Amino acid sequence: MSKDQIKALIERHLPEAGLVDTALKGIQLFRVTEAMPCVPAVYEPTVVAILGGTKEAVLDGNRHVYGSDQYLLCPMTLPVEAGTPQASEENPLIGVVITLEPRMMRALTLDIETAAGGIKQFLGVAPSALALAYWDAGFTQALLRLLQLLDTPVDLEVLGAGRLRELYYAVLMGEAGAAARRSFGVGNEIARTIDYLANHLNEQVTIDDMADHVGMSRAVFHRRFKEATTMSPIQFVKSMRLNNAAMKIAEGKTVSEAAWDVGYHSASQFSREFKRMYGQSPRQWSNDQQLATGLA
Repeated sequence: MSKDQIKALIERHLPEAGLVDTALKGIQLFRVTEAMPCVPAVYEPTVVAILGGTKEAVLDGNRHVYGSDQYLLCPMTLPVEAGTPQASEENPLIGVVITLEPRMMRALTLDIETAAGGIKQFLGVAPSALALAYWDAGFTQALLRLLQLLDTPVDLEVLGAGRLRELYYAVLMGEAGAAARRSFGVGNEIARTIDYLANHLNEQVTIDDMADHVGMSRAVFHRRFKEATTMSPIQFVKSMRLNNAAMKIAEGKTVSEAAWDVGYHSASQFSREFKRMYGQSPRQWSNDQQLATGLA
């Protein structure tokens, strides 16, 4: 019943196709009525909950297809391909995106670890990249209570932070909780490295630089990074740069501007690596995106 209530609430606030920010900071509602193939994207730390239809995210070739029975946790910034290949007017994709605020997630994780009698049970496990979790009563009720605030502005102003904290807690204690706690708790070196990389994409960052940033040896860092993201550090950096460039091109930047913004100083190298990753040149990608959005 609670899921039906959540779906009805979203449909009432978003009767047409689109993606909208709500009065709740970091909460977006979406409705997609056209099939969209998977395209390069960069996921920030988020939870994506689906109330109708199915969505797809691909990380390093691994497909994650989920609908209203599971929600997706992305506990760290990741280069993915995402799409809605089955959406239609008759079967729209309906859902909500919850951005995970790092400070609140870290504080909650520390509280949980302290209440659990220390952090030993969480050590030695690398953070997962993308994780799917079945909706449980705690998550369902917390999401409903949070979204109900959209109908009552005064309650939203007074209770919003508390209800968001309640939802974060449900995620941390749910099926994907171990991945979330590891990314935001003690021992979150890989997540911190990824944050560092995301803010220095236009710089030449080496594996040694990344390892030094979190105080690890090169060998240990390489192993831990691949366990967490399924990619080697070099593969990850390349995917982050190319995905960001593809998004910038789709937004209207020129190929050379996009390449420079993400740290490529050689146009030929950028074009070669872009084509190897996506199967078409940056110029072809740009033309296809313009046609897709009706700009050409």
